[in-house]
Amino acid sequence: MDTEPLDLGPDKTLLLVDDDEAFVKRLAKAMEKRGFVVETAESVAAGRAIATARPPAYAVVDLRLEDGNGLDVVELLRERRPDARIVVLTGYGAIATAVAAVKIGAIDYLAKPADATDVTNALLARKDELPPPPDNPMSADRVRWEHIQRVYELCDRNVSETARRLNMHRRTLQRILAKRSPK
Repeated sequence: MDTEPLDLGPDKTLLLVDDDEAFVKRLAKAMEKRGFVVETAESVAAGRAIATARPPAYAVVDLRLEDGNGLDVVELLRERRPDARIVVLTGYGAIATAVAAVKIGAIDYLAKPADATDVTNALLARKDELPPPPDNPMSADRVRWEHIQRVYELCDRNVSETARRLNMHRRTLQRILAKRSPK
């Protein structure tokens, strides 16, 4: 982390909405060290309540939460505070959801795993500049493996259903699942 303080502006409030309790606590602590005044929520309902009562200047919202879609929080926050800088964070990266997030007011869309530096860079990036690329991005093989594992879990570890949804032969999927994760 840089030793010089970040230029966060007069309002340093940050809302973190994510249902992964351990992740949101780690990210909150890291963002506080960077000068943000952090408030957390672990559901769409809690995120909407905070966005209604105390709309923050900055927000990081997970796309998929246990009680609904994080885009609902983004939409409400954009209505309540048009100047808010909102980043959507997700483990289910897809072009369609990225476009939807930006259309309703997110300034950026990050795929998990993202660290506090990635989030800070996205929140503070200006329109005329792109945030720097990550220092250690996941390899293409690792991204593919993560996606397959996620779909496999969402299908209750049913190989046939996962293969059907991924448009992949069942035996090919079984071979992939039998291997270790790539680096």
